[in-house]
Amino acid sequence: MSTTMSWIVLIIAGLCETGFAFCLGKMKLVSGFAWWAWGTGFAVFVVVSMLLLAKAAQVLPIGTAYPVWTGIGAVGTVLLGILFLSEPATFWRILFITTLIASIVGLKMVSH
Repeated sequence: MSTTMSWIVLIIAGLCETGFAFCLGKMKLVSGFAWWAWGTGFAVFVVVSMLLLAKAAQVLPIGTAYPVWTGIGAVGTVLLGILFLSEPATFWRILFITTLIASIVGLKMVSH
């Protein structure tokens, strides 16, 4: 797999991490069948995310791949929490998410 394709796979893995975290957040709010449905989504996203991370890490340095994967998941989860789970969009949350995005971009720029 090429380096470019590895980065694409890593981004998709990070988005899947956002997916499993969102499902986990929804599981807090429901019960019964809905809990199991969101739980199934959680399990699927976890497996896909981990497999894609492992695939990307075959080419990319793990010291870059893992933090980028985690960062994409963290940023996505915060944004989904604000948009769909009524979490606060305070100045400090936005500031620190912005610095996290800058860090992810920085890791990408210094990786070979």
